Amino acid sequence: MSTAADPRTAHSPLAPVLGTAAVVFSALYFLSDILELLQGGFSTPQLLLTYVAEAAIPVFVLGLYAAQRPHIGTLGLLGAVGYAYAFVFFTGTVLLALVNQSPDWDTLVGGLEPWVTMHGVLMLAAGSAFGVAVARAGVLPRWTGQVLVAGVVLVALGSFLPAPVQVICAGVRDLALAGMGLSLLARARHIHTTGERNDVHVHR
Repeated sequence: MSTAADPRTAHSPLAPVLGTAAVVFSALYFLSDILELLQGGFSTPQLLLTYVAEAAIPVFVLGLYAAQRPHIGTLGLLGAVGYAYAFVFFTGTVLLALVNQSPDWDTLVGGLEPWVTMHGVLMLAAGSAFGVAVARAGVLPRWTGQVLVAGVVLVALGSFLPAPVQVICAGVRDLALAGMGLSLLARARHIHTTGERNDVHVHR
C-alpha cells in the first residue's frame, strides 16, 4: 500500500493551494455537521458554514483529479465530475434552506424528492468511482481512495441511522478528502525544501 504522494503531483504551483483547500473545507464541512447535531437542526450560521464548505468541494475535487492525471484515468474523470455535480446540487439545497428558513434536513427534503434521492445515488456512485480511481492510480496515498469509498457508502447507509452515527459516517468521507489534501501539502513542502537545498548546493 502506497503511503506517499507521487512527486509529480507537487510540481504545480497550485498544489499547496489545492491541498490547503481540501483540508480546510473538509474540516469546515465536518464542523457544520457537528453544529447541526448539537443544535438539533439548522441555524443560519451553521447553514452559511455548510454552504461555504459545500461550494468549495466541486472545485477542489476536480483539482484533486487534475493533480493525478494521467494516472487516474477515465474512471477518475467520471467520478470527479459526477461527485462535483452532485455537490453543486446539494449546495443549492443549502441556499433553499436559508431562503425558506427550513428548521432541519427532513423538512427540507420533504419538498425536494425525488431529486435528493437521485443525487444521493449519484454521489454514492461517483464518490465510489473516484475513490477506486485514486486507489488504483497510486499518485496520492491509496488509503485515501479506499477511505473515500468507505465514507460515501457509510454516508448512504447512515441516512437510516441516528444523527450521531450520521456525523461519524460523514467524518470518514471528510477524512479521506482531507488526507488527499494533506498528502499534496506534504509532498509540495518536501519538494520546496529539497529545491532550496539543491540551490544551496549549486551555489557552493
